[in-house]
Amino acid sequence: MNADLIGWLATTLTTAAFVPQVWRAWKTRSARDLSLPMYIIFTTGVVLWLTYGLMIHSWPIIIGNIVTVVLASCVLAMKLKFG
Repeated sequence: MNADLIGWLATTLTTAAFVPQVWRAWKTRSARDLSLPMYIIFTTGVVLWLTYGLMIHSWPIIIGNIVTVVLASCVLAMKLKFG
């Protein structure tokens, strides 16, 4: 199996994993049970992964982490707004 194919599959699955969390927080208008420190640390890590992907010109890492930063930032915003 090609390394890029594995990269695209990995980025698709790990990024898609955030969609249900974003949807649930938006739908219920509640993020009370989510850990703010965890999402701050995680989002910072994703930004660093994005930076790494840009430095090595790896499209699976770049695209996956752009989308993940957006989704994780949505969860962070909802956590701050809805509690």
